[in-house]
Amino acid sequence: MSIKSEIQGFDISGKSAVIIGCGGLGTNVSVHLAGAGVGRLLLIDYDTVEERNLNRQFFYTPADKGEEKARLLAGRLGAYAPEVEIKYQAGKFDNTIPGDCDILIVAVDNIATRRQANEFCKKSGIPCINGSINGFFGTAYLYIPGKTPDLEAAGCLNETENKNRSPSTTAAIIGALEAQLAVDYFLGIVQNAGKLYIYDNNEIHTLKIRGDSID
Repeated sequence: MSIKSEIQGFDISGKSAVIIGCGGLGTNVSVHLAGAGVGRLLLIDYDTVEERNLNRQFFYTPADKGEEKARLLAGRLGAYAPEVEIKYQAGKFDNTIPGDCDILIVAVDNIATRRQANEFCKKSGIPCINGSINGFFGTAYLYIPGKTPDLEAAGCLNETENKNRSPSTTAAIIGALEAQLAVDYFLGIVQNAGKLYIYDNNEIHTLKIRGDSID
C-alpha cells in the first residue's frame, strides 16, 4: 500500500481517467486526482496558454504564453505526483481513447465538445463527469450510461459558454467537485450519480434529474 493510500484510507491506484480540457476546471480536476493517487491520467487539450487564462489556471505562468497546455500540465503534474502515469494528447478529442479508461471527465467551455463526449459515453458505456462554470455559478454532474439520465437530460448541453469571466474560486470549487465525484465512483459510491450539483455564489444545491437516477 502506498503512503497516500495509508494516509487517505483508500486506494485508487488501479483506476484511470481521461480529462478533456486543461484549463481552469481541468487543472483543478487533474491535481486533485493525482494527489489522491489515481493510477493513470490522460490529458486532452488543443489550446495554448494565454494571459487571460492565468487568473484561474494556476499550473501556468506568464512565461508559458503560447505553449501547449496539455504538455505543460502533464509535465508539472508528473513532478507533483511521479507515481501517477500521466500522458497527454495535444489536440481535440477525436472520439477515441487509447487504452483503458474508467471515467471520462469533461472540463471545457465548449458545448460542442460536451455533446461529442456525451454521445461517445452513450455508445461506449464509459461514465462521464461534466463540469461547467460561468462567473460565480457552476455545475457538476456524473452520468452513468444505462443507469442515470445523460448530459442532455441534465441540462448540461444548454449552459452558456464562457471563457473569461469566471474567477479562480469558481473553477476550484467545481473542479474539486468533479474530482470528488470521480473518486466516489472509483470507490463504488454511486449515490451522487444522476444529481446535478449547482454552485451559486457561495451556496451549493443538488437537483435530482428525473429518470433512472440511482437512489
